[in-house]
Amino acid sequence: MTIHPKRSSQASKARSKAKGAAKPAAKDRPVKLLSGGNPQIAKADGDAPVQTYIAAMPGWKRGLGQRLDALIVQAVPDVKKAVRWNSPFYGVEGQGWFLTLHCLTKYVKVTFFHGSALRPLPPGAGKDKNARWLDIYEDDDLNEAQLADWVKQAAALPGWMLGEK
Repeated sequence: MTIHPKRSSQASKARSKAKGAAKPAAKDRPVKLLSGGNPQIAKADGDAPVQTYIAAMPGWKRGLGQRLDALIVQAVPDVKKAVRWNSPFYGVEGQGWFLTLHCLTKYVKVTFFHGSALRPLPPGAGKDKNARWLDIYEDDDLNEAQLADWVKQAAALPGWMLGEK
């Protein structure tokens, strides 16, 4: 059987067009929530994907995400933002990433990649001897002054480079 290239191309275009018509543009589709309610956002650089992530945070976590983002920007005005592994990352140009956020079922985790160098130490610790974090639950009284101080300290440290320029 011989397939005529022009007809094959036309049929392929027709199928693609039909598929495209049934599927809304990525920007118009609702953001999928992964386990724990963490928004699934494609890897991208800049403020826009971070704001998309924050807007998709479920329930009370959205307001917290907005507060955290504003606090980070106020503490580090030239902060670099990106989404990696379905989480917002914050960094300093040429120094790397110093902080990430992640939604879990009952709390939002704020991880400092070199948190073991912060004073006082953030409370969470695990297998990575350098990382420390703060788990923020819905009814927690957030000490914004302490968090802003940790953000400033973390931004002044060499960050996590992730193999990026």
